[in-house]
Amino acid sequence: MTTFRYVAKENTGKTVSGVLEYSDKASLVDALRKRGLVIISINEARKKKMTGGAKVKLEEVVIFSRQLATMVDSGIPLVQAMDILHDQIEKSVFKNIAATIRDDIEGGFNFSDALSKHPSVFSPLYINMVRAGESSGALDDILDRLASYLEKANKLQRKVKSSLVYPAVVVAMAVLITLVMLLKVIPTFKGIFGMLGGTLPLPTRILILVSDTLRNMFLYVVGVVVVAGFLLKRYIATKQGRSVFDSMTLRMPIIGQLLRKVAVAKFTRTLATLVKSGVPILVSLEIVGKTSGNTVIEKAVEKVRTGIKEGENIAGPLGKSGAFPPMVVRMIYVGEQTGELEKMLGKIADFYDDQVDAAVSGLTSLIEPLIIAFLGVVIGGIVIAMFLPVFKLTEILSH
Repeated sequence: MTTFRYVAKENTGKTVSGVLEYSDKASLVDALRKRGLVIISINEARKKKMTGGAKVKLEEVVIFSRQLATMVDSGIPLVQAMDILHDQIEKSVFKNIAATIRDDIEGGFNFSDALSKHPSVFSPLYINMVRAGESSGALDDILDRLASYLEKANKLQRKVKSSLVYPAVVVAMAVLITLVMLLKVIPTFKGIFGMLGGTLPLPTRILILVSDTLRNMFLYVVGVVVVAGFLLKRYIATKQGRSVFDSMTLRMPIIGQLLRKVAVAKFTRTLATLVKSGVPILVSLEIVGKTSGNTVIEKAVEKVRTGIKEGENIAGPLGKSGAFPPMVVRMIYVGEQTGELEKMLGKIADFYDDQVDAAVSGLTSLIEPLIIAFLGVVIGGIVIAMFLPVFKLTEILSH
């Protein structure tokens, strides 16, 4: 495929331009003429991935899905609907992607195949649901369902992130203040104490020792922290490291419970959406495992897939994995037995969405006093250690 930059005029006289990928220049000329454009110029551009480093926000995909669902439901042909959406999209990256999808559909590709060329924007879940919608003839309903799912998933993600922003900022500020005091303030007091003479209290001597060590070894400490962070990141990027990291995070006292609830909510919501959309159960489970974002959950889902291939139900292998709460396993079992798995999964997802809300509120309420206590102990301890010699000197002078 070659990347071309084109400039053309519409029937209305409006000049349009864009960047498209085609096998050759002649194919692009044919595609542009089919759209009723009068070609002004076509030049080969430097080939670059349009979606590899592209940053398309989830909100843009949600709006795209909702609007496309409305137009398809209204009877507007898919190519024409994509053309309308292309003109409405403001961000250049997504606008180019929409143009490429439209041209691929016009060139004979299925909608799902056209979407699959942009994996950084459209997930396997999205593509497979669209494929199921094309097969069943309910593309508008599938797109609307996708938009609803993405909205709920985005809302859940924002809740978790927002709950961690405040504590992260406060801890960062506490560390910064502590460093300033150790590197700048305490050396000043050290000079004053040196002029006064005498033996300093033990807490003050320890504080000065820490300050001197940090000042003399500051670059080494920063270097060690950076290297350790880099090595940890590289280790987590490996299969074994990711597995260890995910397992540890799920076992953490407070954060672990929150992450587990988020994982359960995401698992059940995604599986319910896929099953309802007519995606085969084995394909659905494969997608759910890959999009779970946690290797512990992914391994549990893989065991479920293996169990189903061997004739088992979903609940059995899910319960043996130990990754899901017993209530979730039992509800899924009941859903399978009654033939209402999709409905039961939806109920579990709604329940755990509420649980995440409660956990986030509880986490915020718990972290706030812990941070205040941390600041009081660390910064308060530093201040007391610095003023102990002053108190001692005042006591001596008063006698």
